[in-house]
Amino acid sequence: MHKISSLKDLTRGQTATVKSLLSTGSIRRRLQDIGLIEGTQVECLQKSPAGDPVAYLIRGAVIALRSEDSSNVLINRIGV
Repeated sequence: MHKISSLKDLTRGQTATVKSLLSTGSIRRRLQDIGLIEGTQVECLQKSPAGDPVAYLIRGAVIALRSEDSSNVLINRIGV
């Protein structure tokens, strides 16, 4: 079963695939440049104590994203 939500909603250890980006302009381009395109698998690795930023495994690289940016990445959760 797949549930559509945002990247921000993933908890540590959860995996999802990118469905689409809601961001526009330079931040959209940055997200695409780090590999957040449709079909990319993403795993939530670690949340900071305050909850922002969050470390994700994206195409073999660990990337930290602010919740402001990750909330604009729509995903399909895997195994939920």
